[in-house]
Amino acid sequence: MSRPYAAFGIREAAAADMAALARIASAALTHDTDEAASLVARLAAPPAHRSWTALVTRDLDGVAFVSTSARDAHAGHIDLLAVRPEARGGGLGRALVAAAEDWLRARGATEARFAGNPPCYAWPGIDVRYTEAACLAEGLGYERYRVAWNMTADLTGDLSADTDLARLAASGVTVHAAAPGDRAAVSAFVEEQWNANWAWEAEQATGCHYAVREGEILGFAAWGSRPSWFGPMGTAPAARGLGVGRVLVRRCLAEQRAAGMSSAQIGWVGPLRFYARAVGAHAERVFWLYRRDLP
Repeated sequence: MSRPYAAFGIREAAAADMAALARIASAALTHDTDEAASLVARLAAPPAHRSWTALVTRDLDGVAFVSTSARDAHAGHIDLLAVRPEARGGGLGRALVAAAEDWLRARGATEARFAGNPPCYAWPGIDVRYTEAACLAEGLGYERYRVAWNMTADLTGDLSADTDLARLAASGVTVHAAAPGDRAAVSAFVEEQWNANWAWEAEQATGCHYAVREGEILGFAAWGSRPSWFGPMGTAPAARGLGVGRVLVRRCLAEQRAAGMSSAQIGWVGPLRFYARAVGAHAERVFWLYRRDLP
């Protein structure tokens, strides 16, 4: 059967193509140039159980990362679509989407999404500033079904937590950086309280902090499981109201500042009010999530 993308020579990328894929992303992702290469590296190292691929054009001017969902067997994700600016306008983006949809159909998907596939994803959806990508999705019949957002935290201000730490200590709660030997216990806590996706992110994170009382973990926060982002973070019901979350987020953000960052993105945010009050974060990046049935 004829494929509409055959003329572009689209194929599955090989390990030797990874440097070229990073260059494509760096050229295409004009709002994320500095992070583009690390995004490609992150998507190319997902959880071991994930079925995924990167589809690349013959001339190495466009790439689509695609994966199936572990949560919903009928859903597939276009995790990243990038086309060099000089190659746009000739149908290359449409061809990559068509190839991605065929790859997903072959693996049983009945729905395709421009939406993050936790726990390893580029963004929650299409950043509204990438107008061409949103137009492409809508032109191909994708339906916008949800809105998500990131908050930005300024790391140049006061991130101290000494007063809060002293207050917690008086209640028997201490906060620690998770050393390599602690990660398994923290991950088990996260999976029990929330889900396996967050547990994987806690394991992969560059930095992770946790609160404990009488040997029981009460909360955690992580950063760097997705390049330069803060999160995930959570506190157990027994800890809510103690101020554990405020300390954990400040400890992580201070660590990100020490790593040379001046700001941090808090990804796929739920509690806007908490982060606004705890660290003065503000909503900044907005994402549209799209989906369509695969006929």
